[in-house]
Amino acid sequence: MADTIKIAIAGPKSGPVTQYGDMQFIGAKQAIKDINAKGGVDGKMLEAKEYDDAADPKHAVAVANKVVNDGVKFVIGHLTSPAAQPASDIYEDEGVIMITPAATSPEITARGYRLVFRTFGLDSAQGPAAGNYIADHVKPKTVAVLHDKQQYGEGLAIAVKQTLEGKGVKVAVFEGLNAGDKDFSSVIQRLKASDVDFVYWGGYHPELGLILRQSREKGLKARFMAGEACANDSISQIAQNASEGLLVTIPKAFDADPGNKAIDDAIKADGKDPSGPYVFPAYSAVALIAQGIQAAGSDDTDEVAKAIHNGVFRTPTGALSFDEKGDLKNFRFVVHEWHFGRPKTELSPQ
Repeated sequence: MADTIKIAIAGPKSGPVTQYGDMQFIGAKQAIKDINAKGGVDGKMLEAKEYDDAADPKHAVAVANKVVNDGVKFVIGHLTSPAAQPASDIYEDEGVIMITPAATSPEITARGYRLVFRTFGLDSAQGPAAGNYIADHVKPKTVAVLHDKQQYGEGLAIAVKQTLEGKGVKVAVFEGLNAGDKDFSSVIQRLKASDVDFVYWGGYHPELGLILRQSREKGLKARFMAGEACANDSISQIAQNASEGLLVTIPKAFDADPGNKAIDDAIKADGKDPSGPYVFPAYSAVALIAQGIQAAGSDDTDEVAKAIHNGVFRTPTGALSFDEKGDLKNFRFVVHEWHFGRPKTELSPQ
């Protein structure tokens, strides 16, 4: 073993979704700090190496190559699915373990890779959780499903649409919008003309915030729902009071778990926010690497990967075990209602 065990944290430190990147860096760095305070891993200290992929696939490939060239064998990241997928190709080829605490596309782990894991749920679980809640609890008259034409957003939208249709709920409008657009008046007019009273958004918060605000301004009286990538304070900053009542699917509030109070307090003492949906999954990803190395008795990534595939690991997000693809065996999304200026509230589990 080397004197230290280097762990790369790879995600957006720049670009439109840096707030999500912050969550990943906060959780991973706190885990490294806590593990080192307890003596490290088999006497070796963990060393964080930070990389900015700007949530961009090309940047992610460049980062992955730099991680390999820097001799780093363990990666926390990448955050977004379009960045994680091409980066994982390089890591698998080069013997680097990648654990994403946020990327939700099923395609990332569908290719039979042995060194790729995730500590978060999949769109193929999140979409049905949302679709079932809409059909069973909201029971809207006319539904629209919109997405941003990107891997995460479109995959989520398709899963929601299929779930709704499987429960006999007709999707009147299914449409892709361009990420980065600022004016959504034309699609809002179409939604009004179709008497849509419920809209599901597959994508990120910058577009949804504008859609919510412009819908309110143009008199569209529909309720909205989105995935975990819209569950952050920026949605309120962009949409203002139009964000009130937004439904979101996110994990349970790990920061509110009494067992995580020490971690929660340490993050707050550092002036950071522990409540983001990717903070604790990122912390658990580091814990998983540390425990995997201990279980393997080695930092050889093939041996560590085998240990992770075969073990059960106690982490702040629960007892984690993995299927043959590297996905968690038990991960549940919970529906929350977003409030403007107040904490979100958990609704009845699906």
